[in-house]
Amino acid sequence: MTQYIYIASPMRLPEGSFGASPISPEQPNIFKNEFDFVHLYFENNYDSEKKQRFTYSPHFSYKHQVAACSNQIPLKNDLSGRPEEEKCLSILYNYVEEAIQNSNIIEYFTSLNGEEDARLSKKRSINWLDIKNPYDLVLEDREFLEITLWN
Repeated sequence: MTQYIYIASPMRLPEGSFGASPISPEQPNIFKNEFDFVHLYFENNYDSEKKQRFTYSPHFSYKHQVAACSNQIPLKNDLSGRPEEEKCLSILYNYVEEAIQNSNIIEYFTSLNGEEDARLSKKRSINWLDIKNPYDLVLEDREFLEITLWN
């Protein structure tokens, strides 16, 4: 099964591809190497056919949500330190930092596809200032963080 990361916010969250480095804007699907292709794609929770929002998980409090497949983002017990892992964690860190600056609070969660409704393994509230590097965003399966930015 595929592991996903989910983020919810009271403010709209950016969607799309982050981190890919194509050889040029004119050739957005051509990459110099596999590492340049490594990226995260954040998809929002709006169903354009039904013209309504849905929730990725009942654990979320906020209506604006995104999901990203986390093939390169490990669970806490699967850290490898590979360059692809570091790149994706840096992308995630920058994404979360921007989201938290815009809203002062977000919810961050990970689970296997199909287990978003299952009981949480752990739930914590932390301040963004306590997250010192991208590896602080590595979670256990079904771990849920409420991240705040209160000075």
